[in-house]
Amino acid sequence: MSLLRFKMVDAAINHTAVEVKAPSGRPSDYFGELVFGHEAMKKYLSKADYKALLDTMENGSPLTRELADGIAAGMKQWAMDNGADHYTHWFQPLTGGTAEKHDAFAEPDGEGGVLEEFSGKLLVQQEPDASSFPNGGIRNTFEARGYSAWDPASPAFIVDTTLCIPTIFIAYTGEALDYKTPLLRSLTAIDRAATEVCRYFDKNVGRVNSFLGWEQEYFLVDEGLWALRPDLMLTGRTLMGHESAKNQQLEDHYFGAIPTRVIAFMRDLEYECLKLGIPVKTRHNEVAPNQFELAPVYEPVNQANDHNQLLMTIMDKIARRHHFRVLLHEKPFKGINGSGKHNNWSLGTDTGVNLLAPGKTPSENLQFITFLVNVISAVHRHNGLLKAAIMSATNAHRLGANEAPPAIISTFLGAQVSAVLDKLENSKSDAAIRFDAKNIFKMSGISHIPTLLMDNTDRNRTSPFAFTGNRFEFRAVGSSDNCAEAMIVLNTAVANELSEFKKAVDAKIEAGVKKEKAIYEELRRMIKESKPIRFDGNGYSDEWKNEASRRGLDCETSTPLIFDRYLDRSTIQMFSDMGVLTQIEIEARTEVKWETYTKKIQIEGRVLGDLAMNHIVPIASKYEAMLLDKVYKMSQIGGGLDASSDIALIKMIQRHTAAIQTGVSALIDARKAANKIEGERTKAICYHDTVAVCFDEIRRHIDKLEEIVDDQIWPLPKYRELLFLR
Repeated sequence: MSLLRFKMVDAAINHTAVEVKAPSGRPSDYFGELVFGHEAMKKYLSKADYKALLDTMENGSPLTRELADGIAAGMKQWAMDNGADHYTHWFQPLTGGTAEKHDAFAEPDGEGGVLEEFSGKLLVQQEPDASSFPNGGIRNTFEARGYSAWDPASPAFIVDTTLCIPTIFIAYTGEALDYKTPLLRSLTAIDRAATEVCRYFDKNVGRVNSFLGWEQEYFLVDEGLWALRPDLMLTGRTLMGHESAKNQQLEDHYFGAIPTRVIAFMRDLEYECLKLGIPVKTRHNEVAPNQFELAPVYEPVNQANDHNQLLMTIMDKIARRHHFRVLLHEKPFKGINGSGKHNNWSLGTDTGVNLLAPGKTPSENLQFITFLVNVISAVHRHNGLLKAAIMSATNAHRLGANEAPPAIISTFLGAQVSAVLDKLENSKSDAAIRFDAKNIFKMSGISHIPTLLMDNTDRNRTSPFAFTGNRFEFRAVGSSDNCAEAMIVLNTAVANELSEFKKAVDAKIEAGVKKEKAIYEELRRMIKESKPIRFDGNGYSDEWKNEASRRGLDCETSTPLIFDRYLDRSTIQMFSDMGVLTQIEIEARTEVKWETYTKKIQIEGRVLGDLAMNHIVPIASKYEAMLLDKVYKMSQIGGGLDASSDIALIKMIQRHTAAIQTGVSALIDARKAANKIEGERTKAICYHDTVAVCFDEIRRHIDKLEEIVDDQIWPLPKYRELLFLR
C-alpha cells in the first residue's frame, strides 16, 4: 500500500479505544432486568392480575378491559421506575425489520401541567398507518387505517427510555400485514395437530410447543471504511472489488482468537442482550475474515423470533458505538463465505418430552419416528415452498456458495437414522424400533484425554435441512431474514402433515386395525413416498443437481419464479386448512416479495452505474492519461526507449473502460425497459433476467482495473483493507 493510500485508509479508521462499562455482578444478577417478566409482574401487578395474565399467556384466555387497565398501570410504573418516559407498539411489518412509533406517558392535566398516564386501551391497541408499509395491494394509499394489538405471550421490554410492547399488525379489514400474526397462527396449528398425535402415545399431553435456536452470522467492518464504500452503505454488499490475495483459504480465522476490538464489541452486545432477556451463549470467529457468530439458548419460537429481531437492531447500535458497521447482508464480499441464520427447530410437549429425540423405550422410539417421518414428509411435499420462504435477492447470492447449502431443499438424517427408516420401510413385522446408544470413543495413545461420546448422526454442511440428533437445523435461512418466514412455512407444513397422518391412522383404526399396526402401516407409506427428499451426500456436486431433478425436487434458481410456490393450489389450501393465511394474505405477501426483489436489484443497478461512471472510469482515465503523457515524453526523448509495455497497458485500460461504459449503458436501457412493466411478477422476472445479469460483467472489468490502476489514486477501499480489522 502506498503511503498516500495508507494515510487515507488510516484516517478512515477510528483508532480511539472504546471504554466498555464492565457489567456489575454476574449475568444472573442483571439477566432480564429490562424485561417485564415474571419477577417484575409479581412485583408490580396484583395477585389476581398476575394470575389472570399468566392464564392469558399460557392458555390464550381473553383479556378483559379491567384486567388490561390493571396490567397497564403496573407496566407503566415498572417502566418509569427503570427510566422509561415513552412507550411504543413494537411490530414486524413486511419490510423484514421492526417498526415503532413512540408516545410519551405525559398527558396534559388541564391545569398547565402533565400527568403520566397509560391505560389498558393504549396497551392493547394502537393505530399505525397501514398504507405506508408494504401490503401487496391490500390497502390503498388513501386507506391508511391499520391496527397493532398487544401479544401478551411476548414480554414487554425497555430500549433506551422507551417501553416496547410486542404486537401484531393488521389492516383495517383484518388481514395480517406482519410476520408475527401468521407465526402465532402457525404455532397454534402445530400445537393442535401435534398434541392429537402425541395422545396416541401419552394421554397426558396437553400442549406441544415449537422451539427455535437461531445462530446469527454477521460481518464487522470499520465504520470509516464503510463510509468510503457507497455500495456497502446503500446495498449492504460490495458490488465491485478484486479478491484479496489472502482471504479465508488458510482457514486461520475460523474459531481463532477474537480480535481485541471485536471482543469489546461482543461483551458490550452480550451485556445489552442479557439485560433484555436474550439468552446469548455462544460467540466465535466464523470462516471468513471479519465474520463472526452469536447464538443463544433455544426458546419458544415466538420469543426467539422477537429476540432475533431485537438483536439485529441492538447490533447496529452497539457496532456504531465501537466504530464498526455490522453487515447482515447474506453475501457482502465476493469469493468468501456469506452469512446465514441457521434455525434449529424442535418440538416438545408440556410433559417434558422432546419429540425429535430418540427415546429409551420402544413406545418412545415409535413416537420419535412418527414425528421424524412426518417432518420429512412435510419437507418433501413442500420443498419448493420452503425454498420460497428463505429466498430473496440477497440470499440468492449466498446459497450454493462457500459452505452455504444449495438452492435445492433436501434433508440429511445420518447413517443410523436412515438405516432405521430403511429397515422399517422394508419390514413386514412391527418389531420394536431400537437405536444404538452413543458410541464410546477412546483416543488411542493419549491416556489423559477423557472418553468421548460419539453422536448417532454426523453433520452435513451442504444440507439445507439437517437432522442433528434432537432437532432439525434449517441452514438455508438468510442472515438478514426474519426467522418467522421460515418458521411459518415449516410449522404449517408439519401441522398439515400431522393432521393428514392422524386422519389416515384413525381411518385404519375405525376399520379394525390395531393402533400400533395402523401407525406402522402409515409410516411405511410415508417413508417410501418421501424418500426423494433424503440425501446424505455432497449438495454442491453437479451430480446431485441432476439427481435432485430426476427425483422431482424443486430445482428452480430464479428468485421471482421461486416465489410462485406461494401461489400453488396446494399451498393456498394448506394455509387455509391450518388457519394460518388466507388466499388474499398469501397473494399480498407474494406481491410484496416481487416488489421488494425488484427494488433491491433496481437500487443495486443504480449504485453500480453511479460508481462505475463517476468513480471508476474517471480514475482509470486519469491513470491512462498519465501513461499517455509518459509515452509521449519517451517518444520525444527518443534514444531507443521502449514504451511498448506502457502502450499495452494503455490499451488494456481503454478496453476495460470501454466495456464498463457499454455495460452500464446496457444496464440503464434494461432498467428503463423493466420499469415500464406494470405487473410486479413480470417486472421482477424482467429485472432478474435482463438487469441483474449485467452486474457481473461490469464488475469483472472494474475488478481488472483495480489490479492495474495506480493504488495511490484508486477511489475505493479494497478488500485487503476492508476485511482485516486493525
